[in-house]
Amino acid sequence: MSLATRPLGRSGPPITRVGFGSWAIGGAGWPNAWGPQDDDTAVAAMRHAVERGVSWIDTAAIYGHGHSEELVGRLLRELPRAERPLVFTKCGLRWDDAEPMKPAWRDLTPRSIREECEASLRRLGVETIDVFQFHRPDTDTGTPVEESWGEMGRLIDEGKVRWAGVSNFDVEPLERCEKVRHVDSFQPPFSLMRRDWGNTGIAWCERNGTGVIVYSPMQAGLLTDRFSLERVRSLPSDDWRTRSPEFTSPRVERNVAVRDALKPIAARHRTSVAAIAIAWTLHWPGVTAAIVGARSPDQVDGWIDAPAVALDASDLAAIESAAERSGAGSGPIRPDRARPRGVS
Repeated sequence: MSLATRPLGRSGPPITRVGFGSWAIGGAGWPNAWGPQDDDTAVAAMRHAVERGVSWIDTAAIYGHGHSEELVGRLLRELPRAERPLVFTKCGLRWDDAEPMKPAWRDLTPRSIREECEASLRRLGVETIDVFQFHRPDTDTGTPVEESWGEMGRLIDEGKVRWAGVSNFDVEPLERCEKVRHVDSFQPPFSLMRRDWGNTGIAWCERNGTGVIVYSPMQAGLLTDRFSLERVRSLPSDDWRTRSPEFTSPRVERNVAVRDALKPIAARHRTSVAAIAIAWTLHWPGVTAAIVGARSPDQVDGWIDAPAVALDASDLAAIESAAERSGAGSGPIRPDRARPRGVS
């Protein structure tokens, strides 16, 4: 199957407009886990996504404390080289193996970045990371972001990394990185519930030629056909979503109202609620692609056609109305009216 592609900014590779997100397949036993996950099913889900045309997988060292990267590495070994997807991973969150449930700390010192790069290369079983990203700003070591980004540049010069990006950064550190070396990609959370990035970081990226891969477009499963309040109550205690404000009152009821409003739109397009939610993010000016998670092959089938969904003005108006009525989320809501200053 052939999926539409788009260049990752002015300097990155062409990528499909949806990529496989491997946070949940990291398994249990760490603070931000999604509960238990069968490894064979996880690898089957990634393989199915690649077979359906997905050209990249997004992971991170922190997911399962290296386990997600190891599963991605297993998939790569099982695939012929010509069929392997691009691999994007992240650094900057460190953990203590002796106390796995202890919260991670943020470390973007040059030494740590290099250590994490080498560890990720080993777990993935590759010689070069396609896109290496800072997971979150360093708020613990006091390292200036210019020093951190300079080390990322050296890893590119040495051939250990092809392209470099950042995740969860505000505009000010983005600008500081850009002065050192071009930021190839930016990864913000973006969904109908988390829209504020639409006129901040995403707008900055469009002006500066930086690719944008948004994460959690389905808001961690809220914007899917199968979601329900009953399902929230059945989540395992070690699922991080049980502690998320979006999954507790009063927000969860507002979010369900928005999800319900997507059902008739999905029916008109003969697709899923998940695909509509993802398509909304892909319609946003400046957004290159969306990271979409799955824990089984059938979940991949629920969102794979999102890039082909063309939302018209009436669809976008219905989504806007639902968000306003429910009070869910904040930030801009109409991608067809968004155009950052300085962009024609």
